[in-house]
Amino acid sequence: MATRSGPAAGDLSISEIKEFAGFPASTQRYIRRSLDIGLERDDAISRWSRDMVEETAIRVQARVYQRLVEIRGHIPDDSGLDALEHFMAPLIAVSAFDLGQDRLHAFAPYRFLYERLLGAHARPWLPGAFCAAASLPHLHPDKRKLLLQTISEAAATAPGWSAREPSFYPEWVDKIDETRPAN
Repeated sequence: MATRSGPAAGDLSISEIKEFAGFPASTQRYIRRSLDIGLERDDAISRWSRDMVEETAIRVQARVYQRLVEIRGHIPDDSGLDALEHFMAPLIAVSAFDLGQDRLHAFAPYRFLYERLLGAHARPWLPGAFCAAASLPHLHPDKRKLLLQTISEAAATAPGWSAREPSFYPEWVDKIDETRPAN
């Protein structure tokens, strides 16, 4: 779903689609499911659960994602440290949950998901939240090491961030039954 029109918006949408296509299938599925839950787009349980274990996981994720409303309401306007407590602490907690699900294998898919869950104004805070969540002891030390190695120096030390909102929000795609004739 594009929010702007014109060549620049189209080029950016294509680059976002290409980035998403480069993620493993399990990561793509988790991002689409997470967006359905976090943006309240659809009934995630009926769409995504294949068994009782997955249904329970979706219910837990929906409970954790209830904090997104609070997080969105506290995105700092600038780099002032006075607003961090009500923003970073819950963001790190939700991020730690997502990283613990073993579907976001690197900073890139984490950033892709959270830019859509929170919006462009959260971008400057995502490297710090990712590093903090990836450093927590609930993850195996080897997993922490692998996650932290995926954030580039450029991402960690960027002098500025785009305020452009994402334009591509991946959604569920029904499989086509190739055995049925076309209408």
